Amino acid sequence: MRIVSNGVQPYIVQTGVDTDGETQEEVTTFRMKLDVSERCVRQNFLHSEAQSSIIITPCLADIQKNKKEKKRYLERSEGSLEFNSTSCKELRQEITDVKVLTMVKTSELFERWRNLQVCKWEQNKEETDNFKMSLSRCCNAPSFLFTTKRNTPSGTKLRYEVDTSGLLHISPEIFKMFPDDMPYSKSQFKKCAVIGNGGIIKNSKCGREIDATDFVFRCNIPPISDMYSKDVGSKTDLVTINPSIITERFQKLEKWRKPFYDVLQNYENSSLVLPAFYNTRNTDVSFRVKYMLDDFESPRGVFFFHPQYLMNVQRFWAVQGVRAKRLSSGLMLVTAAMELCEEVHLYGFWAFPMNPSGIFITHHYYDNVKPRPGFHAMPYEIFNFMHMHARGIVHVHTGPCR
Repeated sequence: MRIVSNGVQPYIVQTGVDTDGETQEEVTTFRMKLDVSERCVRQNFLHSEAQSSIIITPCLADIQKNKKEKKRYLERSEGSLEFNSTSCKELRQEITDVKVLTMVKTSELFERWRNLQVCKWEQNKEETDNFKMSLSRCCNAPSFLFTTKRNTPSGTKLRYEVDTSGLLHISPEIFKMFPDDMPYSKSQFKKCAVIGNGGIIKNSKCGREIDATDFVFRCNIPPISDMYSKDVGSKTDLVTINPSIITERFQKLEKWRKPFYDVLQNYENSSLVLPAFYNTRNTDVSFRVKYMLDDFESPRGVFFFHPQYLMNVQRFWAVQGVRAKRLSSGLMLVTAAMELCEEVHLYGFWAFPMNPSGIFITHHYYDNVKPRPGFHAMPYEIFNFMHMHARGIVHVHTGPCR
């Protein structure tokens, strides 16, 4: 008889020759008393050498005890364990072990995510640098995030992101709207916050924490009035505008422009970025934003995503399992932030009707209007963010801030 450990529980192996020399298919179970506690014992007759083995495995009581041990993590206060402690490494592994979203039920994924919240997040420099290097090779935001005079000279035939058969001739008038070069450089900002519009951020009281970061990205001119700022903050350095918002809410700026200008005043002197070259329909309405701000003599920067950059980003995330007609504006900004910032924090990113505790939440923090089905792949985007959080690449905030 010998005692063996499988890394979880010790067990005893006892071997002996089977008396009748025939292969046995029968498996029997019985109980054995040990000094420490009762265990379940399984007796197997090995097929190859006709030997019997007694293997001690945990009983139901032990399994329940192990479950209680896991539950204990939830009873600890959030962020009470070090990210690289043994317990936290196990909890992080539970997230990264889920290779595809469909491997586990949503409730199981939520439980693993809740357990991980007891770990104080810490950036893994090696993992982060490797991820940034991959992005640099494929996408290179510091050079190609926006169309500039440097990367898109006058006379260029610019290919649209979606209408790839269509080409836009960059005339001197269009060229004049581009900045000379990219306004941001590699890892220019130490700590950045990318703010999604998900209902998960409601009642989080994260506003002060967000406003304390060095650079804040926002998506699609969301409301940041006093009613919301305690949760989402008010500081904004770069905000995206989907041309469909201008079309639906501001009549393509073909008539009155002051209402749109007044909305932008909420974002102080933040820069704007639009996907002017996503398709041919987006171009004119995006250009009107630039013309309007010039008319009002606004110092606000207006930039246009480079279509090749967005195509490269789409390909990059497709390899990670995010396959959709269109990536969300949030994922585009997170991708850019990874190259422009040393450390990236995400707030308001969630893709499920319930928060990690199973409580129903609104789709946005300001309304419950659902997106067009089948356009984005939000659950897969959030699933990737969870993995990146567990690996120490980005910090995903889904709970209240202190």
